[in-house]
Amino acid sequence: MKVIKPSSKKFQELFQRYARRNRRIEEKVSRILEDVKSSGDEAVIRYTRKFDRIKLTPKELRVSESEINGAYQNISPDFVSTLKVAVENVSQYYRRQTKRSWKIFKEDGVMLGEKIRPLESVGIYVPSGTVPLPSTVYMTVLPAKLAGVEKVYLVTPPNKFKSVDPHILVVANLLKVNGIFKVGGAQAIGALAFGTKTIPRVDKIIGPGNAYVAEAKRQVFGYCDIDMVAGPTEVVIIADDFSDPDFVAVDLLAQSEHHMGTSILVTTSKRLAKLMKKVPARGYILVVKSLKQSVDVVNQIAPEHLQIMVKNPQRILKDVKHAGAIFLGAYTPTAVGDYVAGPSHVLPTNGTARFFSGISVTDFMKSSHVISYSRKALEKVKAPIEHLATLEGLEKHKESVRIRFERKGESEK
Repeated sequence: MKVIKPSSKKFQELFQRYARRNRRIEEKVSRILEDVKSSGDEAVIRYTRKFDRIKLTPKELRVSESEINGAYQNISPDFVSTLKVAVENVSQYYRRQTKRSWKIFKEDGVMLGEKIRPLESVGIYVPSGTVPLPSTVYMTVLPAKLAGVEKVYLVTPPNKFKSVDPHILVVANLLKVNGIFKVGGAQAIGALAFGTKTIPRVDKIIGPGNAYVAEAKRQVFGYCDIDMVAGPTEVVIIADDFSDPDFVAVDLLAQSEHHMGTSILVTTSKRLAKLMKKVPARGYILVVKSLKQSVDVVNQIAPEHLQIMVKNPQRILKDVKHAGAIFLGAYTPTAVGDYVAGPSHVLPTNGTARFFSGISVTDFMKSSHVISYSRKALEKVKAPIEHLATLEGLEKHKESVRIRFERKGESEK
């Protein structure tokens, strides 16, 4: 790992490193999306053959019941018991986020409220690189189900056997996903956003992916909602002389196991920095003068994962403004959040933790404002409305209020 200074140009590039978009990827994704929009299943199948080198028929795009049933024969019994632990923890966490509609009644017949409803349909993207990612299934599907989403669909690239990893199928089946489709990349995002004969159109797309998936999500926003535009994963570790060097080293290395994952150590300890220089992780070491400066650095980077491994992590937690997920203490590695703690591991990357959050139940819900005024209540605000409408040159707005008081003998409602 390379040591850099917080005041250096390299550091400035570090937390702005993903601001520049790749025009080549933008143009390529745009063509794919337009093709999927106009040609549907035919385009999806063509790009699956081109990029994944798998030839599917329209009927094979959707995972069949027999494939799902067969998946249970290809997993170990231990997997289901492991899954139960994770599912219970995630469910407990997200049950606390559920929201309900509400109303308040004010004097003179005013009622205000918020009608909260789950989205009708959601598409989950599950990457499938060299290894399966079943954890992404329960980390995304469970918040959606707890929000009350009626239809949850899953897309994931097919493997060389024209199928989907059995662990992904089992998790999706146990969580009652409504449909699983063998498609990945930008074409999968296009299929979910526009709909095809086989793949339903959804209201929102959730889940991590590569640069093409992220760009496709950015471009389909507006046709549907998305969770965020995510990039390569990252971790920042704040450590000092009290931190265990072995713990720090393996946590830095763990993040480098992800494709293009970045590990950043921020430390007040020159001794620890010297030791970590030998760690073959992908990332940087920043030596700072104080723990306060370490938090200032973190707030500039706004990392996806933040591990605070100092003697008293609670002391500096209050000053952390920007981080997707925060892990406190020597015995809370990022891995515990990736798999079993409860909060979803789908988190903002690329410095977007400044304005994005990890996914929550509310990401799968929407609200409508509810407003009701009686005649007496409207009369009380008649003058302010007319004044503001006049200032904005909206005469019919003003008239829409005035006309309600020009009719004689109308009873109050």
